[in-house]
Amino acid sequence: MTRYVLKRLLLTIPVLLGTIFLVFTIMSLTPGDPGTLILGATAKAEDIAKLNAEFGYDQPFFARFFNYVGDIVLHFDFGESYRTRAPVFDEILARFPNTLRLALLSMVISSAIGTFLGIYSAVKQYSFVDSFMTVMAMVFACMPGFWLGLMLMLLFAVRLQWLPVSGLENWQSYILPVVTSVLSGAAGTLRLTRSTMLETIRQDYIRTARAKGASERTVIWRHAFKNALLPVITSWGMGFGASLGGTIIIETVFAIPGLGTLIVTAIRQKDVPTVLACTLFLSVMFCLIMLVVDILYAFIDPRVKAKMK
Repeated sequence: MTRYVLKRLLLTIPVLLGTIFLVFTIMSLTPGDPGTLILGATAKAEDIAKLNAEFGYDQPFFARFFNYVGDIVLHFDFGESYRTRAPVFDEILARFPNTLRLALLSMVISSAIGTFLGIYSAVKQYSFVDSFMTVMAMVFACMPGFWLGLMLMLLFAVRLQWLPVSGLENWQSYILPVVTSVLSGAAGTLRLTRSTMLETIRQDYIRTARAKGASERTVIWRHAFKNALLPVITSWGMGFGASLGGTIIIETVFAIPGLGTLIVTAIRQKDVPTVLACTLFLSVMFCLIMLVVDILYAFIDPRVKAKMK
């Protein structure tokens, strides 16, 4: 197990380097420069050139790229924000708790609801409840997150005035963002759980357990669910990892001071160090989450654990 974990951690290094290069290239190809975006188009050309030189933006592409990677590898320095002149990781650590709370709440609630409804839908296959939940899952899975968030905001915050419109002033401020994330996340989990459970309950060992007189609850929860859990766990992990970066839309719609709004603001002002640091941070978190998911496989299925040795 230790050897497998070390191997996976080493494999994340080329992934992170590729991520840095890709984001660095995209930011370099976008029009404009930091000096013009910060000082404005009406600023003097010499002032803009001086500010770009201060940021090192006047250097060639590969010189800037290797300087950035070298600072990370040798000094663990991710640079300073072009906008605030503060270390980028200070801003990330200040905003990450908001994103983490939102992602955790969304993941836990959507996973619990989606998994339970998916199991129930599989057990009651072809019933009215199964058809209804399948249709609703497809509807919510197809809804754009920003549109659903705006509709919920219009109804519950503007019309009814039951909940805050934006921000994170109290626990009520989490309701609309979390509900927006949960509806789409639970829909995907429901569909996946239903399909894996239907495939599992048709296996021979399930028929054998029923023939031996095991109760339906024992068959479903002790035999079928455990074996159908592996792809569902993958969905949980990928959903949580995507939530850390995918909350950009939710945070923008509800004006939440998290990593999402930080990345959007940095992209608009071409704050390259902030964009790179946020992307790298989220990439590391996603790789670690998927590593934890693979380790959980070993505790659920002994066959997976044998392959990790």
